[in-house]
Amino acid sequence: MIIKVIIIIFAAFVLWRTFVRFKAAEITSREVVIWTVFWLLVVGVTLVPQQTDTISQYLGVERGADLLVYLSVITLFFIVFRIIVKLEKIDKEITKVVRNTALKDINDKP
Repeated sequence: MIIKVIIIIFAAFVLWRTFVRFKAAEITSREVVIWTVFWLLVVGVTLVPQQTDTISQYLGVERGADLLVYLSVITLFFIVFRIIVKLEKIDKEITKVVRNTALKDINDKP
């Protein structure tokens, strides 16, 4: 029971921080919606864990906890993939800027 309280308090804290960051224009409204839905689902699963068993059995997974682990791993892999793609794009852009700057410096020398 204590873990449920801790999870709910943590989710409330993260939601509060999400809205603070949105008001400071650090994240977009799309991100606010995504994080709000995610943390509300976390609270919902925490309060009514039996529902995950029903959903998991419909999807062919024996336990709800297993389903949550599977979905979490898949989601994390997807997020890592997106981060790697963005980093590669940034790396290419930095390389292009450095090359252009180096060429400009060479051409500007007398």
